[in-house]
Amino acid sequence: MTDETSQNNIVALTVGPESNGERLDRYLADMIRDMSRVRLQDLIKNSHCQVARQQQLQVLKDPSWRVKEDDQITLQLPPPVDTQVRGQDITLNVLYEDEALIVLNKPAGMVVHPAPGNPDNTLVNALIAHCGETLSGIGGEKRPGIVHRLDKDTSGVMVAAKTDKAHHGLSEQFAAHGRDGRMKRLYQAFVWGTLLPPTGSVDAPIFRAPHNRKKMAVSKSEKARHAVTHYRHVARFVDGQVSHVQCQLETGRTHQIRVHMAHIGHPVLGDALYGSGMKSRAKHLTDGQRDALETLQRQALHASALGFEHPESGDDMYFEADLPADMQALADQLSSSEGL
Repeated sequence: MTDETSQNNIVALTVGPESNGERLDRYLADMIRDMSRVRLQDLIKNSHCQVARQQQLQVLKDPSWRVKEDDQITLQLPPPVDTQVRGQDITLNVLYEDEALIVLNKPAGMVVHPAPGNPDNTLVNALIAHCGETLSGIGGEKRPGIVHRLDKDTSGVMVAAKTDKAHHGLSEQFAAHGRDGRMKRLYQAFVWGTLLPPTGSVDAPIFRAPHNRKKMAVSKSEKARHAVTHYRHVARFVDGQVSHVQCQLETGRTHQIRVHMAHIGHPVLGDALYGSGMKSRAKHLTDGQRDALETLQRQALHASALGFEHPESGDDMYFEADLPADMQALADQLSSSEGL
């Protein structure tokens, strides 16, 4: 296991076996979810990172430096500065908000964090404008603490931290992925085919696909990350050609549900990246069902519920979000078919 502690703007990490050989900047980006890789590269280049290896202490300045198992990585965060990301007045569907955190229902089509190709109009831009001066310094910048992400075209419940204490408390819970009983994440998905058995788990490590950097894949590589998805059949449509399933995450890897469902032969409807081989199945749908699927223009995946322990009060928090209009329209069309 990788340990992570933070005190007085110092992040201390112990490299686990699954990260052996990774680039320093990529390793830190995986471990410190609220900071961009570009920001981490800048901190490394400016001597804010050091490593203890075999009792030898070394200041690191090269983002491409390779970490090894048992390395003790220390990142010194400078005092918070105003973020270079500008706030934008974008309407948010806020489910709950207090001085420490904000819970919202992210719409499909919204990117969470600014990145090349999506420099603005992201959730972070919206949160900076919405939260304003209530944001404290997180990750060296006055910005919201992003402790988890949803894919651009996945809708649903998200939480973001507004204070450093809330950020670290939520990060610990997401790192445990519910194994300590504090966190629960549920997703609703429409997938191709009928899952057998109707309730089960997919335990298959995930790593970046070798020939497509935008795609993840189940992998036997030593660098692949442990990934477990639990699923439960909810309903069957179109004589078993389509199923509604509920998924619960035990881990939180990139594209995890989409990769795991495709891996067991049941890709998510509308998923152009992982379900392209299932287009022929659309011939079993009615005209109305095909129209609803084409109108969706995204994977039929929604983060329907999020439960966690409040990082400051300790209260149990639980939030739900109904299916968005586009997925509900698809569900209604599927339910209208014969042979349910």
